[in-house]
Amino acid sequence: MGEAPAFIEDDLQKGFSNGFDLKSKDATTTVIGNKAYLIGGADDESIRVQVLDHSRGGWVNPTVLGTKPKPCKGHSAVPLNEGRILVIQKGSSLDDGVWFLEVDTQYVREQRKIFGSEVVAWSKGVKGIAEKPVVISGPSGVGKGTLISMLMKEFPSMFGFSVSHTTRAPRNIEKDGTHYHFTERSVMEKDIKDGKFLEFASVHGNLYGTSVEAVEVVADAGKRCILDIDVQGARSVRASSLEAIFIFVSPPSMEELEKRLRARGTETEEQILKRLRNAQAEMEQGKSSGIFDHILYNDNLEECNENLKELLGLDGNVTATPKSSPYGVDLPLDSSISKIDQKIVIKCGSPEPKTAPKNLIVLDLSTLKGGAPGRTRGLNVHAIDSFSDELNGFNQLS
Repeated sequence: MGEAPAFIEDDLQKGFSNGFDLKSKDATTTVIGNKAYLIGGADDESIRVQVLDHSRGGWVNPTVLGTKPKPCKGHSAVPLNEGRILVIQKGSSLDDGVWFLEVDTQYVREQRKIFGSEVVAWSKGVKGIAEKPVVISGPSGVGKGTLISMLMKEFPSMFGFSVSHTTRAPRNIEKDGTHYHFTERSVMEKDIKDGKFLEFASVHGNLYGTSVEAVEVVADAGKRCILDIDVQGARSVRASSLEAIFIFVSPPSMEELEKRLRARGTETEEQILKRLRNAQAEMEQGKSSGIFDHILYNDNLEECNENLKELLGLDGNVTATPKSSPYGVDLPLDSSISKIDQKIVIKCGSPEPKTAPKNLIVLDLSTLKGGAPGRTRGLNVHAIDSFSDELNGFNQLS
């Protein structure tokens, strides 16, 4: 952790006028640079975070983004080199109890500029790597819905849709969590402010949007997420921290697009003209804005489908990414934590001097991907019997 600056050390020794007690088992203090991060305290809904900032001359209540971990019976905090703090919740399974508090990552620095104040962000640690989501955009009537349906039909276990949120009421047979996540406007507005949405828009007085969690849930199921959104939504996703493949589907011409829209027979003349005006603007943005990695021209549906599969590296024999299995390890309250390079060693049980360590679990952090406001993926978990050979020869957990 390094030696704490004198101003922090003095303040910590004096105690906390804000109600925190350094001696409390559920609070830890981690020093990074000239700031001390106090994690823990009396918040019934989530683990609380406060920052002792020398430049501000005292304690700061930061804006906390991301999905926050629930309170636990105790935790360990380990500073990492990438502007993050690893938080391991004791009394939890490793599947639920590994979290990252980002305090000076690129995402946090960008959010500080937006909020104009101190920002920290939580991210849950997850075993395994997920495939990049696929963002598909294009004007109405271009056939992107048909292309997505063909992809889902051919690879049913590989792809999944994120379920959007909306503040409007359900219609007819619409089910919450299937067609949309139906929510209150005040709740969705707060989640948007807290950075929990990749993109959102107001349509006819109601909010619609794609949450970070909705995309992550698809990845948690071992599937690759497909986002079918408009160009403005794609722009917002591109500006977020989500690493995705962006594909724009274009008609061969505006004349052909108009022909397809009229052939559907589902819109009035006024609606068709409005869609054509919107399509013209979307095509100009899609081809010149730098949002999209690839442009597909849907002149022939079968050819376009084959080109889409080629872009995604599909050959017809691809299987879904295996769903991450639970770690199957519970962390007792008396576990101890140490750090060796990019490995975190967790000893389960009370330390016994002059005795070879047993029940050691090692978290390998060398292949981490992603981060707040989504998941931090790529954790590797190993079991070893001792510190011999500098932790070589791990037996990886299944």
